[in-house]
Amino acid sequence: MTPVAEVTALSVTAGDRALLAEVGLRIAAGEVVALVGGSGSGKTTTALALFGEFPAGAAVRGSARVAGRAAFVPQHPAAALDPVRRIGSALREIAAHHGTADLAAALRRAHLPADRAFLRRFPHQLSGGQQQRLLIAMALLGDPVLVVADEPTTGQDPVTRAGIVAELRALRDAGIAVLVLCHDLDVVRSLADRVVVLDRGRVVEEGPVGAMFAAPAAEYTRALVAAAPAAPAAPRNRGGGGGIEGIAKHSGARERDPLPPPAGELRGAPGAGTAGSTRAARLEVAGLAAGHHGDVVLADVTLTVEPGTCLGIVGRSGSGKTTLARCLAGLHVPAAGELRLDGTPLPRTLAARGRTGIADVQYVFQDAAGSFDQHRPILEQIARTAIRLRGLRTNAARAAAAELLERLGLPAATTARRPAHLSGGELQRSALARALLARPRLLIADEITTALDTVTRAAILDLLAELEITRVVIAHDLAVLARIADTVAVLHDGRVVDHGPAATILGATGHAPSSAPLV
Repeated sequence: MTPVAEVTALSVTAGDRALLAEVGLRIAAGEVVALVGGSGSGKTTTALALFGEFPAGAAVRGSARVAGRAAFVPQHPAAALDPVRRIGSALREIAAHHGTADLAAALRRAHLPADRAFLRRFPHQLSGGQQQRLLIAMALLGDPVLVVADEPTTGQDPVTRAGIVAELRALRDAGIAVLVLCHDLDVVRSLADRVVVLDRGRVVEEGPVGAMFAAPAAEYTRALVAAAPAAPAAPRNRGGGGGIEGIAKHSGARERDPLPPPAGELRGAPGAGTAGSTRAARLEVAGLAAGHHGDVVLADVTLTVEPGTCLGIVGRSGSGKTTLARCLAGLHVPAAGELRLDGTPLPRTLAARGRTGIADVQYVFQDAAGSFDQHRPILEQIARTAIRLRGLRTNAARAAAAELLERLGLPAATTARRPAHLSGGELQRSALARALLARPRLLIADEITTALDTVTRAAILDLLAELEITRVVIAHDLAVLARIADTVAVLHDGRVVDHGPAATILGATGHAPSSAPLV
């Protein structure tokens, strides 16, 4: 069968770095091929080659071609959407360019509303999952022969993720070729016909999806499969496998001890934060309400988080999880309610918190790429955290940043680059390092493992579990919360519909989507 898309003996070199080495790939009409591999393995470079896009100044050998129009759905939706343009305006321009008039059909296929109120929103008024689905709708407007989706289910709840997988299957059934770049092996299993595994720019294994997972031949593939998240009911791992050691094994980084806690911080332990505890709260949220342009997003949210513990926040896309996190960080002004950190009122705005207050509450964004200045090296940007929030001199700040980044598997050669030259997983680890360098009392992590391969994800989760910092972690993946959370709060339509010990919430059988939507 003649392939719709084909990559032949493709090698890409940027300076002294080999990004790809003799990569080959074929995708037929009506076939889904998954490109799997660790952060920085060359997945995005391979995918962009099908559009004739290569890093500036790169030396290229081999070829990449598509027999028709291809559409690309990028990994970082916030960076791809115009922040000052309404959704409807952007969609109508794309539709006009392709001679397509049926916006509503494309939106429905991407599981988005097509009413006037939604079309008048700006991208920042959408959740991360809604932003990703909007990009899929934009791609469908052009009637492509090939859809390249870079982590299309990133940041989405299980119900929506299943819907997107079903839509991509429908594209396959309609004869469209689909190339999926994906770290989520469950998605790969349920969607792909074939799998191509990349490691450090080389294809190490290729074959039908069933055979690949049943009996992987390459050692690297076996490591990826073995590190995939366990089911939510699995016991939480408190540093027993992976952590910094796991990152170092697959990145060449040296092993270090975990970060020291801020003064007075208590180390988290399994079961901490359960009902009946008498420990003073690190974070108190009372009667919090918030909205967007008249729409109620949060209503009467009340929560507590004890020192050294991890609160997991779960709920459907659009349930208010990110708005809650932004309120905690001073990035969204609540309409009502009170926030307290160690018993002291927390100012509602970032400007009112001052240097110490900003350092105390650090936010790791879901869209790591959008949180960095694209024109400055990663190391320089992260060092600025220690300069501004801890008062370190430039050399000391750079040394502290470099050491922490290396502990997270990011050597100096990587962090000397600008953000565009790092993979999604590398950017996410960089964002985590930036937050940790401030030595916060409260760390907020918004879907930070979604861009990571299974090996790196397991290591980062172990690191988060080992941290002696109070954490609020937003996740759609229940296996992530089962691994690191002490308590879990379930949000639905802006309200807390359940809150308690993680083992109780995640292990309960009564929390179906119709009653207390975990998914």
